[in-house]
Amino acid sequence: MTEPLLSVRGLHKHFPIKRGLVPRIVGHVRAVDGVDFDVMPGQAVGLVGESGCGKTTTGRCILRLIEPTSGEVKFDGRDVMALSRSALRSLRREIQIIFQDPFGSLNPRLTVFQTLAEPLRLHGYCTTQEELRTEVRRLLLLVGLDPDYLDRYPHQFSGGQRQRVGIARALSVRPRFIVCDEPVSALDVSVQAQILNLLADLRTELGLSYLFIAHDLAVVRHLCDVVAVMYLGRIVEIGPVDALFENPQHPYTRALLSAVPEVDPEARRTRILLEGDVPSPANPPSGCRFHTRCPHATAECAVGDPHLRAAPGGIAGHQVACDRVEAIAAEVG
Repeated sequence: MTEPLLSVRGLHKHFPIKRGLVPRIVGHVRAVDGVDFDVMPGQAVGLVGESGCGKTTTGRCILRLIEPTSGEVKFDGRDVMALSRSALRSLRREIQIIFQDPFGSLNPRLTVFQTLAEPLRLHGYCTTQEELRTEVRRLLLLVGLDPDYLDRYPHQFSGGQRQRVGIARALSVRPRFIVCDEPVSALDVSVQAQILNLLADLRTELGLSYLFIAHDLAVVRHLCDVVAVMYLGRIVEIGPVDALFENPQHPYTRALLSAVPEVDPEARRTRILLEGDVPSPANPPSGCRFHTRCPHATAECAVGDPHLRAAPGGIAGHQVACDRVEAIAAEVG
């Protein structure tokens, strides 16, 4: 069996809460609190959930843009957490990120050429000015932009064009794995489709693997092979995209999918409205973290702390963190 390209085990990131005139730590925000998943070569894994559930923090911890509190991240067998600064810089050639905001992720003082030439020069792919301009023009063509735009500044582009520049920057060092941090959420719907199709084509053409972070389940279904659903810092369900969409097991996943618009009236799900607000990650509930909003919760849910286990149905890779999954399936029919 093929080994995972990326393996994440027990990933935690707790941000300290400081108060007082002489700041002292009075608690921690448990942004990521024990996350496990794998990304196979050539695979696209979607990470979905409400705002604030820890999706972006997870992606940045994997890249060590944020230092994790604890946990293990292995990329192609290498322990990312143990790498020195110089070794981590070398790893940047293989792991890249596409940021959410195309308006804030590009330096407004640099032309497109300067933006794309910097990583090429930094990692030694090109040395002469002629080589740099040739490679930058190739990258612009690769992402569907006119190569004559290389001397333009970010303010001269639309949002979708800026995101294409961001994608070109990520591709400039020829990575194998890209964290896509909600790359279409800031764009118009029509432009979203263009960027998603571009990412799908690039994945096929270049053999890329993705961790695709999003809150739009329809977007994830279009692009990903596997979906992981996060709630309050933990993955509550993970599985192949078709299995998870057609037969969701966790009550939270059911609620998320019930909110997805469907064109076909017969395919629409009964809307599940969750009561209450998302608890604070600084003081998460005991037991199952979803029990305070779960319509199927019992007293035992506030005590037991469920972990991912094989979901009913026997589909390989489909796991759910719920101790009452069989009882809930019987309740909802």
